[in-house]
This record gives sequence, C-alpha cells and structure tokens, in this order.
Amino acid sequence: MELTVRKTELLRELQFFQGIVERKNTIPILANVLVEADDGAHAVRLAATDLEVGLRSRCAATITKGGALTLPAKKLYEIVRALPDTEVRITQSAAGAVNVTAERFNSRMQTLQRDDFPALPVATGEGTETLPGDILREMVSKTQFAITGEDTRYFLNGALFLFTDRAMSLVATDGHRLALVSSPRDKNEVEATGSEPVAEAHGDADATRVILPKKTLWELARLLGDDVETVKYERGENHLFFDLGGRQLISRMIDAQFPAYERVIPKGNDKRIEFERDRLTSAIKRVALLSSERSRAVKFQIDGGKVEITSSSPEVGEASEVLTVDYDGPALGICFNAQYLLDFMAVAETESVALEFKDELSQAVLSPAGSNGCDYTYVIMPMRI
Repeated sequence: MELTVRKTELLRELQFFQGIVERKNTIPILANVLVEADDGAHAVRLAATDLEVGLRSRCAATITKGGALTLPAKKLYEIVRALPDTEVRITQSAAGAVNVTAERFNSRMQTLQRDDFPALPVATGEGTETLPGDILREMVSKTQFAITGEDTRYFLNGALFLFTDRAMSLVATDGHRLALVSSPRDKNEVEATGSEPVAEAHGDADATRVILPKKTLWELARLLGDDVETVKYERGENHLFFDLGGRQLISRMIDAQFPAYERVIPKGNDKRIEFERDRLTSAIKRVALLSSERSRAVKFQIDGGKVEITSSSPEVGEASEVLTVDYDGPALGICFNAQYLLDFMAVAETESVALEFKDELSQAVLSPAGSNGCDYTYVIMPMRI
C-alpha cells in the first residue's frame, strides 16, 4: 500500500475513532484502525470496532498502490496530530512494516494482520428511515447523561429510541431520574399541529422501539455535528446502522425489555415554581461545594415567596442561598442530588425552568419553561437524608 493524504483531513477522521477503540482490551486487533485503499480510487477507507460499536469512514487521498493494513488507532492519531499542516504518506513495505512520513519526519509502526480484523456488519439498505440531524442531536444531548453505565440491569445501560412516521422520542433512566424528550420528525409540523405529534411518539403502541447502548449515544453525539442535516437509519437483525455526514456508525442492539417509563412520570404534581435557569444553576453550584461528597445532596426549603437552597456535611460545614420565587403554597423541604439538577440545567437552554412537585417524597418534574423546541421532561426522585 502507498497513499498520500492531507494531515487535517486524516486527523479529522481519526478523531472520531478514538472513542470506538478501547485502550484496555484482551483482543489486540481491536486497538487498531483498518486502513483500506483501492488502486485508482480517490479516497481511503477507515474502520474500527470494539465488537459492540463500530465506525466506517472515508478520507480523500491520492492512492499510488492499493492494499489493506491495520495500525494502532490512538498512536496513529497522536502522530498525525503532532505533524505540521502538510501531506502525510503511508506506505507498507514488502516485509510488512508500515511507514508514516511527512516532510522530514519519518516513523515505522508495528502492524497486525489485516485478516485478524473482525468483519463489520453490512447494511442491506432495506427499511431505511431518514431522521433530522438537528433534532436527533438535541434529543441525544438531553438524555445521554441519564443512562447508567454500571447497572446490572442490562436494559438500563441504554436509551429507548422510538419513532413513528411523524414523531420520535428518546428515553433514558438510571433508576433515580428519567429524561424523556420527544419531537415531531419535521420541526415545521409542530407549528401547524401543536403538540399532537409529540404525544403520538411515545404513546403509540405501534411505534418502532429499539434500545441504543450508552456508548452508541455518546458516539452519535460526537458524530452529529452542525453539518449533519439528515441521518439514514436502518435496523438489521442484530445491529443498528446510522449513516451521517459520510460516516456510518454500527451498533449492536440491546435485546431487552425497557421498563414502563410512562408509569414513572407523575400526573398529580399540583405545585409549580419557575426559576431563572442561570441563577438557579449558580446557586446550586455554590451551595453544593459544602455538600456531602457521597450524597451530593442539596435541600430546597420552600416557604412563601422564597426557596432556600442548603447543604451540610459534618466533615466540611454548611451553606445556603435564598432565591426569590413566585410561590404561595404550603411550606415544605425537598432534597435532591445536586449533580442530577445541574445535568438538566446544562441542556435545558431556556432562560427559565419549571419545577413541579407534590410533596417531599414523590417524584418531581423539571422542564424548560416556554420552550419552542423538543418536548422535554426530566423526572427526578427526591433524596431521603
């Protein structure tokens, strides 16, 4: 093999593979990226997988001699990143050694047999759905943090993705909180039909349902750049395929029954407080500095027209901050995990957020106030301290 490629273009593609390959694995070939080039072609093909999630990509290149080889993905990325903005040459000698050179830089890298690289599943092109990239990007950002990565309940290590012809929803939960975001597949439709398509997405028993692994969500978030207008989605027998921006993400499906999340969303929360999002975020961050490192608990002491946010820890001390709000209901106190609140606040995007609650022990609901985008519901369980 012998090819030449621009440093900036190769670096851009190699960045996307860094989350796919694992630094620690028992199969050495899984730390490598597969590089394939055909004689006379104008692009080199790249691929990597950890057997659960895989990625295919292409990069414009001048190919002098075709072939296939594998190289350590992370080390190749580090070398290319350190090079000046110039052309990078990759050549494979008859003895099998691979040289990566640029200007006066020269390196020889160890390689593993291309035949040892696992075959990636191939999409059939049947039953392909077209999804809007901007909406999917927003949905992923609003749910991915609520997925647990350590739960022995396999189905909680992913997010439920469901959609109909008109709408789609994404749901994630770790047992202590739940994030649900829904949207029409065409944003223009919501202006004409109100919230009807949103209700349809997660209320239709015939909606297509799949559980996306946590790693798949994180890689989708990396790949869904502003330049990705549409995503081609296909469901195979055991794998999911996402074509976006000239790249293809391949994911194994989680074969499990997602919990009945609709039952978790409370219907009887009769108390509501609106907060200025930035003000609430700052107050929680300050007060949480003196919360217990183990529980991260902050307490909302609600009384009259104010909410006092407090924390205390026998080891470090206590803190409080008072926010003025519009509330004339009964006084009560609710404890929350500060990080769970901040996760929501970071993606809510609106100037104000609403907290709806019933009492000290029932699930509370956070939602953006006055949002014109996706319908976003965040259910959080109070803490018992």
